[in-house]
Amino acid sequence: MNRLVFISVLLITAFAYGAGAQATNKAGASKLVSDLSSQALDALKANGVPLDQKEKKVRQILSTNFDLNLIGRYVLGAAWRKASADQRSQYQTLFKEFVLRTYSRRFGGYSGQKFVVTGAKPIGKKDILVSTKISRPSGPPILAGWRVREKNGAHKILDVVVAGVSMVVTQRSEFRAVISKQGVGGFIETLRMQVTKFSAQSK
Repeated sequence: MNRLVFISVLLITAFAYGAGAQATNKAGASKLVSDLSSQALDALKANGVPLDQKEKKVRQILSTNFDLNLIGRYVLGAAWRKASADQRSQYQTLFKEFVLRTYSRRFGGYSGQKFVVTGAKPIGKKDILVSTKISRPSGPPILAGWRVREKNGAHKILDVVVAGVSMVVTQRSEFRAVISKQGVGGFIETLRMQVTKFSAQSK
């Protein structure tokens, strides 16, 4: 085999492998989002189950499917580098609880919505954006995008974008405003109080 033919074979093989891997990632990312929505909505539709137990089940589902460690670091921004090891540990624990309780409560408003995956496409070098449509009994459908990344053989959600608004970018902006006034230590205590408030409301 001459050199030109050999190089051509390598390029074709690499292209085919890349396309195949991309298709696999898109399918895996789409399945993750579809399965998450089905599990969450099934939990909320369960008859005879108290709302707090439904929300607890949704928190378990979200915890399994979101990369909360990576999201937490991004949301804290430059303050992550300034925080001590103990502050980082406290923050990550509180952040996870804050996100899980915030979004399980939003799912708790279930009123017969139908969730459909409408497409998936690469975004950046590592991620897949899964597009979805949430149809409601009243009002226009909600269009949402889910940013998914494969890590160690498993797909995890990194962000949710609704009406062009990113969950993590919004949260980062809100946290930055608090940190600029209270510092990292004050911010952590504010976050702790918010989580405590959520916990008290669910009892």
